[in-house]
Amino acid sequence: MKIEHNPAAHRFVARLPEGDGVLVYRMASEDIMEVLSTQVPPSARGRGVGGALVEAALIHARVHELRVIPTCWYVGTWVDRHPEYRELVME
Repeated sequence: MKIEHNPAAHRFVARLPEGDGVLVYRMASEDIMEVLSTQVPPSARGRGVGGALVEAALIHARVHELRVIPTCWYVGTWVDRHPEYRELVME
């Protein structure tokens, strides 16, 4: 699955036949990315799309030395299952 990053729109997008899966964020400061929401079309849920979006955002944060505020509940849940990303998350 290919995830596209659109920095101008502050989103990561997965193009799917059922519609786009989208993770929306905002830059709370130069080095803090707040993840606001993750949305996947209902017919595409359960296939790892949300997780792929979160992972792409967290890899981006790691590469750019950003901290992450997981306002979206799904991000917090996903990180609980993937502790290798825990150090990026602000609580």
